[in-house]
Amino acid sequence: MSIPQHVAIIMDGNGRWAKQQGKERTHGHYHGAINIRNIAIKAHQMGVKVLTLFAFSTENWKRPENEVSFIMDLPRVFLNQYLQELLDNQICIEFIGEWEKLPASTVKICADLLEKTKHNQGLKLVLALNYGSKAEIVHAVNEFISHHPHMLIDEETLEAHLYTSHLPAVDLCIRTSGEKRLSNFLLWQLAYSELVFCPLHWPEFTQQDFENTLKEYESRHRRYGGL
Repeated sequence: MSIPQHVAIIMDGNGRWAKQQGKERTHGHYHGAINIRNIAIKAHQMGVKVLTLFAFSTENWKRPENEVSFIMDLPRVFLNQYLQELLDNQICIEFIGEWEKLPASTVKICADLLEKTKHNQGLKLVLALNYGSKAEIVHAVNEFISHHPHMLIDEETLEAHLYTSHLPAVDLCIRTSGEKRLSNFLLWQLAYSELVFCPLHWPEFTQQDFENTLKEYESRHRRYGGL
């Protein structure tokens, strides 16, 4: 089986799934966080090298304050429940986006996750927190200009200033919940990625569903503009 090196997922549908259960939206976010563990373990077992998950966008600040506060506390829940399992499976956590601008308590937990898993050699689990792709591209351009004010930027140089510059190209992007849009996620990085839109909400997207999606990826023929 041809395994993609880098899989990205837009984890959509937590709130809608919770409403279908007659629960508050936060119930869906909690179970969505649990599912991060499930899919990360499966990705690691299948040989995926990098799994990048859209956890909180720059647009998500528009949501109700209690929902945002709940989401900001989920890294702590994740640390308390799954740190040992992450270590046992050699999973390394990273963050992209302006995550250091999150509430201080959230930043501390994220920093702890970075520190405690930084030497792990297995799957790289990248969480996009306070992330927006347009903002990332603007940041990359400004970084380049600040260091090279009299030079023209090209594609290779811009890529070198993106948050993901140290990661392999995204091979496959999955979006759950049936929506068919990218929602300002990795717009540059997904230029030649295979896209799969799954009707299941994120909390109900199982390890078997993930494996099935990778099988669909294997059936695709990637031509990169050629024949």
